[in-house]
Amino acid sequence: MHLIAAGQLIDSEPERALEHARYARQRAPRIPSVREANGLTAYLVGEWNEALSELRAVRRMAGGPGHLAIMADCERAMGRPERAVELSRSEEATQLDQEDAVELRIVAAGARRDLGEIDASVVSLQTAELDPKLQEPWSARLFYAYADNLAAAGRERDAFTWFVHAANADDEEETDAADRLEELAEKLGGPDAVEELVTEAEAAAEVDDEDFEDDSEADDAEADDDVDELDEQSEDEAENADSETAADDEAVEEKVADDKAAERSAESDATDADADNAGGGARAQ
Repeated sequence: MHLIAAGQLIDSEPERALEHARYARQRAPRIPSVREANGLTAYLVGEWNEALSELRAVRRMAGGPGHLAIMADCERAMGRPERAVELSRSEEATQLDQEDAVELRIVAAGARRDLGEIDASVVSLQTAELDPKLQEPWSARLFYAYADNLAAAGRERDAFTWFVHAANADDEEETDAADRLEELAEKLGGPDAVEELVTEAEAAAEVDDEDFEDDSEADDAEADDDVDELDEQSEDEAENADSETAADDEAVEEKVADDKAAERSAESDATDADADNAGGGARAQ
């Protein structure tokens, strides 16, 4: 009953829905579906830590890839984008169905952007699903995410084109693509320039299906290679930084050792001098 109530209230009274989900969890903590409902409701309310904990429990209890995209989004929301990227590259990610895999790519692209990897965020979304002719449940969100990352990379004309595709695919009005188009229109030169860009976008959406499929397969492989290359560059930079730090530390340690040796030498010389003075005094007497 409490799970049913949570489902009925989630859109209108999400906080009350979470109360019902939590109560159901207290009554049946070993039932995966109950923990899943608690986790998903917590996520919708913005209780990131609780949502992540519950969905991790579901994975332990039931197995399978679980709600990786939501878990990655929780990690990102809690300021841990690197963990979101790790989830997107995990073995479990390869087991997701197409819709969940696209959602995870969107979240991971946002996480890369949080890390300052703007180019990688753009490249990682260039997959077969990035087809303006598609009208899948995820199409509007994917097109929007791609356009948003293009804009962040300073590619405003390309961003405008993909915001057009997002707006055309967004029958449920899940995004604010129309508003973003208005913002970009002023930056790109007004109505005349916008009309040209819209024409280009509509023409791009009419590319032959077979040609696009061939290109998209190549794009998938190229996108994965490019992202891997960018990751390797980041790892190399980190390793170089570590090497430089290690070298600096070694130099500091050598300097400290030299200083200590000099101090010991000076102390030894002083001791010898005192001994000589003492011996001279005794002979004088």
